[in-house]
Amino acid sequence: MNRKILDLAIPNIISNITVPLLGLVDMALMGHLGSAIYIGAISLGGVIFNFLYWMFAFLRMGTSGFTAQATGRKDRNESELILGRSFVLALFFGVLLIILQVPIEWISFRILGGSEEVKQLASQYFFIRIWAAPATIGLYSLTGWFIGMQNARIPMTVAIIINIANIIFSVFFVFVLGMKSAGVALGTVLSQYMGLLLSLWFIHKKFGSPFSHLSRKQILDVKALRIFMQVNRDIFIRTLCIIGVFTFFTSKSAGMNDTILAVNSLLLQFLMFFSFFMDGFAYAGEALAGKYFGAGSKSKLKKVSQLLFLWGISLGIVFSLIYFFAGNQIVAFLTDQTSIRDAARPFIWWTALIPVTGFAAFIWDGIYIGATASTGMRNSMLAATFFLFIPTFLLFQHSLGNNALWLAMILFLFGRGLFQTFLAQRAIFSRMA
Repeated sequence: MNRKILDLAIPNIISNITVPLLGLVDMALMGHLGSAIYIGAISLGGVIFNFLYWMFAFLRMGTSGFTAQATGRKDRNESELILGRSFVLALFFGVLLIILQVPIEWISFRILGGSEEVKQLASQYFFIRIWAAPATIGLYSLTGWFIGMQNARIPMTVAIIINIANIIFSVFFVFVLGMKSAGVALGTVLSQYMGLLLSLWFIHKKFGSPFSHLSRKQILDVKALRIFMQVNRDIFIRTLCIIGVFTFFTSKSAGMNDTILAVNSLLLQFLMFFSFFMDGFAYAGEALAGKYFGAGSKSKLKKVSQLLFLWGISLGIVFSLIYFFAGNQIVAFLTDQTSIRDAARPFIWWTALIPVTGFAAFIWDGIYIGATASTGMRNSMLAATFFLFIPTFLLFQHSLGNNALWLAMILFLFGRGLFQTFLAQRAIFSRMA
């Protein structure tokens, strides 16, 4: 079973690892333009799009879980119907975001802090990148379906091509055309549509034309859509909590000063890098847990869960050691500005706690998604957000300053995994015969 885990995890790790690398490249591009405002601009812009897109992450997660269960039951027709429903919803939501871009921008920058210079650049970034919405959300749907079909290599190929193209476009627009933060946004738009078209081509080549024999009545079946959305409602709430935590974190950072905003934005890349790496195993958990849950094999589900946790704790220890001993060197790579490097130094040690305290949450997320145990995911996230993250910051913000933000984040990560562990038996295993 370890072989099955690695066959799914390794391609997902390779594809996921290109995402934080892209974030690192964007930060490095902005970090070498001579001012912290450029880092702050794409950080604020990134927060807005994280909020917008993460709201629709349920399309990837729900699609993955339902498709994996259909695969476990060997029901190919149902898996294709899930793809059709998910993709139609993705395109609808993407177009809706473009239509609502002006009020979204207005509300976003009334909520977020930052200097006027930073917000002006971030606004320019926003109005360019928003045009990628249909492609980005559409890719969530297609990626979830590939994972549910136990195919991790196609998403890996697409992700690599997207991110290489994005880096090439961004470097060209920023340094050749002098577009600065706007160039990073335009590079993202072009690469996302390239990835969407490539994914559709892979579906046609590998799986035929699943859309061709599906009627509109089948895809838009009200009862089926209601079931799909009921499960995804809980995932949506869970995702809103994550968005809220990271938005709160960035907003409070911006409220301190531009330097702290830049520092925390850089240090969050440590968390993002680890999370995308761990998601490789979480995605493997989605595919295999969903397959065994759909097939009704409790023994195999328990076995794969145990093996995933062994991988999780091992990787958590490795990453914590890397961050502890090489944290300063990583920050130095991200920016050549001495003032930001110096300001980051007192807070780097927090990054070494991220992997060992957060690995369980990522592994459980994959297992819960595969079993479509959305209620347990939602309740765990609500508890970690409102009983740990927010109270910790409010209690220590005046005495600890920026350290209070990082303490709250570490407790949030640890709490998620802890609560999911307590709920797992009832949420997942007791639902199986």
